[in-house]
Amino acid sequence: MFGGGGGMNPRKMKQMMEQMGIDMEDIDAEEVIIRTPDEELVFTDADVQLMEAQGQKTYQVVGDPETRERGESGAADDAGDADESGDDTVVDADDVEIVAMRTGVDEETAREALEANDGDLADAVDELE
Repeated sequence: MFGGGGGMNPRKMKQMMEQMGIDMEDIDAEEVIIRTPDEELVFTDADVQLMEAQGQKTYQVVGDPETRERGESGAADDAGDADESGDDTVVDADDVEIVAMRTGVDEETAREALEANDGDLADAVDELE
């Protein structure tokens, strides 16, 4: 679409994007974590940009992530009670808090519901409501 030698002048590009109703903003992020079912991608020194167009927000993350298996983060340490049951299911402490607040039960009951539903927030809430 934009032919030519060395690319486009960044100032000109920004001007064109503003004319099309696209706003871009740099975000001073200290850390970005992308969690998948099996691993976490942790960007500690990433360049992050927010682009907003037609009410949609798009985040662009540029950097070299550290890859680690799920459960190695500090959140897993908070879920230490899950290991005492003899079950290998590790429940995130934030998920326990969300289920407890949503359903009005204590954290232990919320943790048990999450473990019984393989960590699925919606199923745990449905079970307790």
